[in-house]
Amino acid sequence: MARVLRLAERGRCTTDPNPRVACVLAKDQQILAEAWHVRAGQAHAETLALAATDQAAGSTCYVSLEPCSHHGHTPPCAEALIEAGVRRVVIAGADPDPRVSGRGVQALRAAGVDVASGLMAAQAAELNRGFIKRMEQGLPWVRLKLALSLDGRIALANGRSQWLSSPQSRQDAHSLRAASSVIMTGIGTVLTDDPRLTVRDFDGPFIPPLRVVLDSRLRTPPTARLLHGPERTLIFTGSSDAEKIHTLETAGAEIVQVPVHNGRPEPGAVLRGLVAREQSNEVLLEAGGTLSGAFIQSGCWDELVFYLSPMLLGDRAQAAMLLPEYAGLADCPQLVITGLRQLGDDVRITARPRRA
Repeated sequence: MARVLRLAERGRCTTDPNPRVACVLAKDQQILAEAWHVRAGQAHAETLALAATDQAAGSTCYVSLEPCSHHGHTPPCAEALIEAGVRRVVIAGADPDPRVSGRGVQALRAAGVDVASGLMAAQAAELNRGFIKRMEQGLPWVRLKLALSLDGRIALANGRSQWLSSPQSRQDAHSLRAASSVIMTGIGTVLTDDPRLTVRDFDGPFIPPLRVVLDSRLRTPPTARLLHGPERTLIFTGSSDAEKIHTLETAGAEIVQVPVHNGRPEPGAVLRGLVAREQSNEVLLEAGGTLSGAFIQSGCWDELVFYLSPMLLGDRAQAAMLLPEYAGLADCPQLVITGLRQLGDDVRITARPRRA
């Protein structure tokens, strides 16, 4: 199963909105065939593995997610395994898609196939955390990415921040972009930095992420760089100004109206809209202190990625997150550090909320 999960990781940047899945067929302690799902609409891992061998009868199939049992863009994998004469199927985790969820296992067992599940389930779930959250909660996995100094600042008072992070950190950040369904920012970042929000400095195939701007009053300039290029750009707003909408749509933006809270598009409404419209699994938020703080306060986040640079910017520099004053330490957001890694001179810290 460890081999299966390593193979599934190869589809990290290409399977969206499908899950990352791989399959290994083995018999008599020999691997007969292996494959991974590459892209939505193309053959699933089980089908590809079965096509690579004529000895599947009597074999054991190791797969990272429950084989599908419904007709979609491709035929059901459970049915293909049954027809091939596979004797046993070992599954890491159940498929949370309501069209499958237990039906694949049920179909296999009804055909006399021995099924075991739960092997390396936690690792398999981690690989597909965005897909699982979308299926179970109707929300994508939200990752906040910030490059900051040791004293918790993201830019000088005049807005200058290039380059706070090391070249290695910036390359790593582009790998996060490549694996994301959406790159999101706020209007403040658009006006200050004019970002492109595209994947660069990444070696490998990927699906270009959707670019999203939260802009309550439609202040995005029609000349903004993120409105140009082949990638799509959505602007979530509370404005109904017909002239501004027409101007931005002419420039290439897609305008989505959502409720506004505290002067900005409500984070939960934006995330639900991304699932409903785009089937987004993973959102990477790259924004300033105001929007980052708003997401933290709303609880609409799952992971923080800090690229910590060994420099000090001073107390007049811009804070990483604008959060309210807390009365006591017990009232502050509590985190669990899940990863530490050195990248050049920087340290990448990954953390998640400590939830009851």
